[in-house]
Amino acid sequence: MPVLDAYARKFGGPDKAAKIVDHVTTVARESGITFNMDRAVRANTLRAHRMMHLALTHYGPSAQGAMKQRLLEAYFTNGDNVADDDVLLDAASAAGIPAETARAWLDSDEGDAEVRRDIIEAGELGITAVPTFVIDGRWAIPGAQDVEVFVRALKRMHDKAAAGE
Repeated sequence: MPVLDAYARKFGGPDKAAKIVDHVTTVARESGITFNMDRAVRANTLRAHRMMHLALTHYGPSAQGAMKQRLLEAYFTNGDNVADDDVLLDAASAAGIPAETARAWLDSDEGDAEVRRDIIEAGELGITAVPTFVIDGRWAIPGAQDVEVFVRALKRMHDKAAAGE
C-alpha cells in the first residue's frame, strides 16, 4: 500500500497525510536527507527486522548500522518494498553479509522468535511510534524529534540522576 494511503487512513484523511509527509520531507531536506514519500510503500517489516537481528548478532553493530542505512534509503528515498527478498539481500550485502548466509537466514525462521519477543516488549513499554528512542530502559522519546528535544531530555535525565532520583 502506498504510504500516503496508509497515512490517510491512520491520521484522518488525505489532507492530514499530505501535511505530515510534507513536514517530514522538509525536515529531512533541511538535514540533507532525501525523502520521496510519494514513492514509499508500506510493507510488513518482520523479515527486515530479522535481517537486522542477523547483522547485529553475527556481524556486530557496524554491520547492523550499514544494513539499517540501506533499508532506510530503500524505503524513504527509492520507494523500494523492504519486504522484498532482493531489497533485503542488497541490504545484507551493504552490511558485508555473504549472499549465501543472508539467503539461508531469509529461508529459515532464525531470529523470528527474538524479533517477535522484541515487538511484544515494545508493546509492553507502550511504544507505538516509529521511531521511539529508549534511553537507559526508562526514558522514551517517541517519533522523529528535533535535536533540541533530545538535548532537553538528556539534561533532564542528568539532573534527575544528579539529584538521586
